[in-house]
Amino acid sequence: MDQTARPDSIGVLTSGGDAPGMNAAVRAVVRTALAEGVDVYAIYEGYRGMVDGGDAIRRMSSHDVGGILHRGGTEIGTARSDRFRTREGRRQAAANLLAHGIDALVVIGGDGSLTGANLFRTEWPELLDELVEAGEITPQAAAAHPHLRLTGLVGSIDNDMFGTDMTIGADTALHRITEAIDALHSTASSHQRSFVVEVMGRNCGYLALMAALATGANWAFVPENPPQTDDWEAVLQRMLRAGRDLGRRSNMVVVAEGARDRNGTPITADRVRRVLEEGLGEDTRVTILGHVQRGGSASAFDRNLATQCGYHAVHELLRLAPDEEPKLIGIRGNRIATSPLMDAVERTRAVAGHVERQEFDEAMLLRGGSFSESLETLRTLVRAQPSAPIEGEASLRLAVLHAGGPAPGMNTAARAAVRVGLDRGHRMFGVRRGFSGLRDGDLDELDWMSVSGWVSRGGAELGTGRLIIGSDELAGIAAAIEEHRLDGLLMIGGLSGYEAAHALHAGREVHPALGIPIVCLPATINNDVPSSELSVGADTALNSIVADVDKIKQSAVASRRCFVVEVMGKGSGYLALTSGLATGAEHIYTPEEGITLEQLRDDVRSLTRAFREGQSLGLVIRAEQADAVYTTPFLWALFEKEGGELFDVRQAILGHVQTGGNPSPFDRIQATRLAVRGIDYLVDAAAGDDPVSAMGGMIGGRIEFTPLEQLPAMLAERAADPTAVPWFSLRPIADVMADPSR
Repeated sequence: MDQTARPDSIGVLTSGGDAPGMNAAVRAVVRTALAEGVDVYAIYEGYRGMVDGGDAIRRMSSHDVGGILHRGGTEIGTARSDRFRTREGRRQAAANLLAHGIDALVVIGGDGSLTGANLFRTEWPELLDELVEAGEITPQAAAAHPHLRLTGLVGSIDNDMFGTDMTIGADTALHRITEAIDALHSTASSHQRSFVVEVMGRNCGYLALMAALATGANWAFVPENPPQTDDWEAVLQRMLRAGRDLGRRSNMVVVAEGARDRNGTPITADRVRRVLEEGLGEDTRVTILGHVQRGGSASAFDRNLATQCGYHAVHELLRLAPDEEPKLIGIRGNRIATSPLMDAVERTRAVAGHVERQEFDEAMLLRGGSFSESLETLRTLVRAQPSAPIEGEASLRLAVLHAGGPAPGMNTAARAAVRVGLDRGHRMFGVRRGFSGLRDGDLDELDWMSVSGWVSRGGAELGTGRLIIGSDELAGIAAAIEEHRLDGLLMIGGLSGYEAAHALHAGREVHPALGIPIVCLPATINNDVPSSELSVGADTALNSIVADVDKIKQSAVASRRCFVVEVMGKGSGYLALTSGLATGAEHIYTPEEGITLEQLRDDVRSLTRAFREGQSLGLVIRAEQADAVYTTPFLWALFEKEGGELFDVRQAILGHVQTGGNPSPFDRIQATRLAVRGIDYLVDAAAGDDPVSAMGGMIGGRIEFTPLEQLPAMLAERAADPTAVPWFSLRPIADVMADPSR
């Protein structure tokens, strides 16, 4: 790349409403720019600071953004600026930027903030001409900075921006909402009470819809898709009354703040409360979550999303031609992606326009297929009982089981699979203790209410286990399948479950009863199964690790200490790498790379140098199988010896706390989506002439199914190049965040 085309200095600012993860984005921008040899300035208080200038524009070092990764809000502040809305204010802002040689910006905010930044960019040449004419800058200064480069990151809890699947802050907000509704479920159930929960979302129902899916709420009202009929009050009353009659102890309705009916009349939380009290004759309470949704420490997902976006925003600025159209940096299909900034803003505003004009079909179309699919899934899951069977359609006998280690989200997936299967008119069976239970015929038929309450529970209500499949096991499982006349099997679990399922698939030539379709869905905190980039349970484990490491770091700061933290993962370094990125670890050791003596020598020198220069905290993350010799106790002893009087060292082996706890919202939603698709695939395969077994998973943001017979080849391919997995692309980003001086 032509180095003369690089910007002299980069400015970064946060604007609009604050969102968890903004600090991670600022940190990433600063450290990436410094690693690339470019000066970087933080513009405090958003556009107001840009207009005020002076101490509001500060040159940043790597140390300046240390310790902010986990903090909520934005450390550099955000504020509205009426002066920036004027031509005079923007001219002053341009002069202030030029005083520091800044001719490139990373703006972190919503559509209004990004629109203002683009206007500023388009006016830049004219503003400089006016400053030259007024004698405030020299012609040479203007000629040296003829254009303003711009990249934008979306910081918004609403997740309402076109061009990115997730906005920075949305996942954390969903955590806050889910935690609140989970807590409300307890008191609602105790008193057989109804609750109406209002969440943010003026023109976007993402938070309301996903919170309802993640918590087992009984309905959600979203702006983009109002009730289909004008008598929605009677429909809601009838549906919730039916659930009460079947023994449901609590009712939960989630309302987006911008919800309305098809005539444009607002559907408020208080209106829904009155409808429920009148129709059910029972106490109904309203909880408005308000700004608590945007507060607190960022989730692991938001930290890593913001870090990746900040890293790529800087590289995009360095790549952009001086007069090239600005770019939005976001995530699509589990990959960081760029798109034209103003096209994304215009499409985002188009959704709001469609909602305002009551053009709801157009609004839903712009929200995308996954939004519509999730809404349809919610309508199925919230029913008091399954739909009536369709006359003439065959009813299949389908079994659900878990295999491998426990993973948060297993129950969520089983619940969705059972209810969707029943709603499609099939009979559903739950197998206890995995393949061992199937061999022993330990299975029960499940009805609609059998899985009530499972959506938020950790562990595995059906039980799980590992079973090595030999000839005796094949014969026993074949006999059980034949005895119970099973037509299909849904396995939700980890790698050992996949291997067992493949053994059954391969054994159908010897045992014809095994010739039924088997669908495997990934549920393991290790995130190590092929045919899927993300496994159910991994996000929950990651958040558990991050929460524990945050506490460890707080204890270490006061005493000049380094912690060596061991995390799970077996032969996969996913949890080590992603938790290291989310917690700001200086060094991360994974099985894919191993550990060398030379590496340890360099890392010891790096740590001692940092502490000698004033650092008070060190963090090392090690995957449990990173190396057979250089164990966690070995690393502790090595760093303790070499740290001398500079710092002391402690080790923390987090253990099985990583597999426990209630599943995160991300895992609940992913488990639900996978289960729905898995049942649909299983039904289609069972109805076909040649039942094809498959592995379902998220690939590039889409749910794909890969033939189960390909499992051995995929395992061999991964063993040949373990770093070829998509998530390993985070390694260079983690290195830059740890030490930008490398």
